[in-house]
Amino acid sequence: MQFGIFSHIPWPEGSDPKKLIDQMISQAVYGEELGYDSVWLAEHHFSRYGLSSSSLIIAGSIAARTENIRIGTAVIVPTLHNPIRLAEDTATLDVISGGRLDIGYGRGAASYEYTAYTVDQSTSQKRFQEAIKMVEGIWTTAEYTHTGEFYSAYKTNLVPKPLQEPHPPVYIGASRTLETLEFVASTGHCLCVGVVLDTPAAVDLVHRFDALSKKSGHNVPTDKIPFFRYCYVAETEKQAREDTEQALNWTLDVGQWRASFSESSEVNHSLSDWIQSRRERPPSYEYVLDNRSVIGTPDQCIAQIKSLEQEGIGYFGCNFFFGNMEHTKVLKSMKLFAEEVMPAFT
Repeated sequence: MQFGIFSHIPWPEGSDPKKLIDQMISQAVYGEELGYDSVWLAEHHFSRYGLSSSSLIIAGSIAARTENIRIGTAVIVPTLHNPIRLAEDTATLDVISGGRLDIGYGRGAASYEYTAYTVDQSTSQKRFQEAIKMVEGIWTTAEYTHTGEFYSAYKTNLVPKPLQEPHPPVYIGASRTLETLEFVASTGHCLCVGVVLDTPAAVDLVHRFDALSKKSGHNVPTDKIPFFRYCYVAETEKQAREDTEQALNWTLDVGQWRASFSESSEVNHSLSDWIQSRRERPPSYEYVLDNRSVIGTPDQCIAQIKSLEQEGIGYFGCNFFFGNMEHTKVLKSMKLFAEEVMPAFT
């Protein structure tokens, strides 16, 4: 079993962005010391949901402070990038990190991200597939030339080339869109599974991907799929719940809040004002605790991850840093997880 850490780098009102980004970087450094295999950063724009709008820059800072931990994007949204620039930035990061980059792609969900970038969201699936193929072409092909529906390149020679051969591992996020899942399987890439799906649906997604991957002849092992859940471990179940309820509720509130915006984002508005006027509530803390999380004592976390292991999951991603979770509590949970949970899977 591989273990990774993950965060959106949430930005609650009144908190300092630099401090939060510094905390994420220090968590990555600590994660390497504790023996985690990887650290993953999400990409979100114009939102309190996450500060990593320039996730590759943060990843570069982590790379400069670490030596062994792999550094992944879960996910970067290629439809909001120039594919040539994205190929250059990711290749450079792979070189800087000593060949530790894992590139994860996703289409994103927030309409206002596409609106602000003046990208037609209705074309996102076609753009997504074309951009991913184009980046791989630039990574691996001299004098790369492409004329597509959305992007083009002419005699492009990438400098520097990625350190990993033939290129960094590629993971692609899918949730509910069959077309995306079929694209992942048919191209031989690996799936990655985010926290937005309930665990039963996420496990079913893994099984469906496995069937499609085998049908396509690629046979990507399911134990290579990063499977992310909200995660927190404490010495008692009571403590685990007390430490996570407010932070997880903030995450759920902000997720619902940002989904209510289509053109401008929520970032200059008040969450508390919106909560007082909303007409329906997001999933409850208890629901997410039971369906999207691994939260509890070490023994409870071990049991939950063992059940995932029986379903073929071999790469568990821990979202320790969510909502307004205190940095010291994140570090304490990371340490307890590394010392009491991870050894059960060696």
